Amino acid sequence: MTAQLCSRLTSASRHAPGWDFLQFRREEPDENDGRRSIDLVVAPSGSVIWIEGRQYTEYQTLLPIECKRLPTPNGTDRDEREYLYSRFNTTGGVQRFKAGHHAANQARAAMIGYVQARDIPTWAVQIDEWIDGLDGDAVEGWSIADKFAIVEHDIATRMASLRSDHARRNGLKGIRIDHIWIEM
Repeated sequence: MTAQLCSRLTSASRHAPGWDFLQFRREEPDENDGRRSIDLVVAPSGSVIWIEGRQYTEYQTLLPIECKRLPTPNGTDRDEREYLYSRFNTTGGVQRFKAGHHAANQARAAMIGYVQARDIPTWAVQIDEWIDGLDGDAVEGWSIADKFAIVEHDIATRMASLRSDHARRNGLKGIRIDHIWIEM
């Protein structure tokens, strides 16, 4: 799914007036930890872009994007809350950004949620309940401040945008994550 999305976004940016300065790449090494891969990144395409005093070249990530399926596929080492957090490892989507495993040097990131069962409102409630559970279980670094806000939900296109803000540890500045959920 992410490969197809990457191809579609690259094609759209080439044909949309004023957007051809962007490129989309998948499975890119994280800038701080090359052992970790980011599902999808947005980067300049053959140009230099300056944002808030920071220079970005075609080799640097403008926006890291983590992609997750809702629900999480079954597996013995899979946590149903994997969009947020995994008790088995560091594969939780939001967890990776909060811990600085992805985007440690960035203040913004994005996540794509491929909604493959149920609907967007049901998942918004489920995510809130999971965050309540992480906070209630005193899982390190999680609180109700991590909850998402629905920015827009278009029932006709079966898409929603959400936003979440997260504190990070180890001297890292907070991160804002923009979420795009797509009902498949």
